[in-house]
Amino acid sequence: MLSETLGEEIDDPETESFLLFSQSIPSQNLGFVDSKATLLELTIGDRDLSINQSPTILSSNRGGGTTGAVVWKITPLFARWITSTNFLFKLGILDSDSTVLELGCGISGIIGLSLEPLISSYVLTDQDYVMKLLNQNVIQNRQETSSAGKGRKSSSKPKRGSAPTSTLQAASNISARPLDWETDEVTASLTGRDSKKSFDAVIACDCIYNDALIEPLVQTCVDACRLRISDDAEEEPAVCIVAQQLRSSEVFEGWLKEFHKVFRVWRIPDEDLINGLKSDSGFVIHIGVLREQTV
Repeated sequence: MLSETLGEEIDDPETESFLLFSQSIPSQNLGFVDSKATLLELTIGDRDLSINQSPTILSSNRGGGTTGAVVWKITPLFARWITSTNFLFKLGILDSDSTVLELGCGISGIIGLSLEPLISSYVLTDQDYVMKLLNQNVIQNRQETSSAGKGRKSSSKPKRGSAPTSTLQAASNISARPLDWETDEVTASLTGRDSKKSFDAVIACDCIYNDALIEPLVQTCVDACRLRISDDAEEEPAVCIVAQQLRSSEVFEGWLKEFHKVFRVWRIPDEDLINGLKSDSGFVIHIGVLREQTV
């Protein structure tokens, strides 16, 4: 199905890296929307979002990273794309019954807030330090559109020793859970529902900027997508959607080589993208399916 829509899959990560970094990549600086603002006003489709962020955390010396404390340019672009009429919905990869997992969501929750009215359940994950602002942003923006809620409540319990799962409203199909790629285990309990054992899609948006995180990120993607293999209630494979800003060819190529070992990979072509994400934008989206599953 993906092969018919997206064409030939990527068979050589080095060639893909060369082609992408041969484009006329505009200067995006590091890629922040506004690293000094404590409040951002954004519009995704017909929805206005007010996003609190923390320049203080970003500029701190916190161990384990601070990049999740602010919004990056590709995030609202990706949110606009994935909620538009695209092949994911046309092919039924995403629909009103879908459950989606996001890795490294940061403080904003923008993609989840934009997509959750169109699907069944959205799970936001990141390190514990973003959870306070993330919950604040999701609750604040869902209160303004509370009529869109679908009334699902998580019945799962947090792992012993882990941070609280979420403080989001009960009548919500969006939840936030701490997940550290290097230390935490990916299990079916992440779905937050006893009736759901796996995810239809896994999203990672602008998570690839440090070569030290490549292996744990890819392994987390693998573990999340493998939940589908042991889920007898589902037949279609999970898809992994990775969006990123093109910064370092070495880091990008390192990620793609690792990802390509375990996933069949396609680059989303311009005809399936919105303006701002097409060639020469400095951004790219790839989609992968585990090699051990059929497409």
